[in-house]
Amino acid sequence: MSSAALDAALAEIDTVFGGFASPEETGCGYCHLPEELAHLRTPDRPIPVDVVSYFLFEVPDHFDDHPAVMRRLLPQVARAMTDGGLGGIAHGAHGLSRVDWQLWPAEQVTAIEAFLHAWWRAVVVSPEPPYDISDIFDTCVTIARTVTPFLDTWGPGRVADAHLARCADVWLDDLLSDSSPFTWWYDDTVDAGLADLRTWLAGPGLARLHEAGEYDLATRVELLALS
Repeated sequence: MSSAALDAALAEIDTVFGGFASPEETGCGYCHLPEELAHLRTPDRPIPVDVVSYFLFEVPDHFDDHPAVMRRLLPQVARAMTDGGLGGIAHGAHGLSRVDWQLWPAEQVTAIEAFLHAWWRAVVVSPEPPYDISDIFDTCVTIARTVTPFLDTWGPGRVADAHLARCADVWLDDLLSDSSPFTWWYDDTVDAGLADLRTWLAGPGLARLHEAGEYDLATRVELLALS
């Protein structure tokens, strides 16, 4: 799975975050081996993918400087997110969702935003994305703390509509019981995200499901308009 925009976004992540490290990192000596933690103190050293995944979903207080660790991991994390190298992405809170990266320097913020949006646009037209489409949407919106740009760029088409049907099927049980389908999004932005998702799904999303012949799903989505 690739696109010119995604390739450019990954290259920019490499440029902006290459060379970062957490120089004084001691980490959690109970959970991580000394040689694993040494990677975090050393810039540009390839880290085994299983260790990257372990660090990415680790709780922040297991590190001395969690934001610095996320910067150190980002070039490998971004590529593993796009090629399926993480194995899974919805089994824990993504590290970027646990740092205030929107307050980082402008070029870092822009690089992360460009990557998330390019990845989503490439995924939504891919018949076989690297992870379940609902998990990818969950990851993108949880990191970005908004659903709007990802819904706005969910273009039409046979593949995109099939992904929409999959997501709607995953979301509906929670939405119809006034629960959140986003397991790892729990800060004070989630209520706005849920409201925006419900509004979109009951409007443009519903029309798309009808057009795609997903009549049973569409009937269930119509229930979102009821009190």
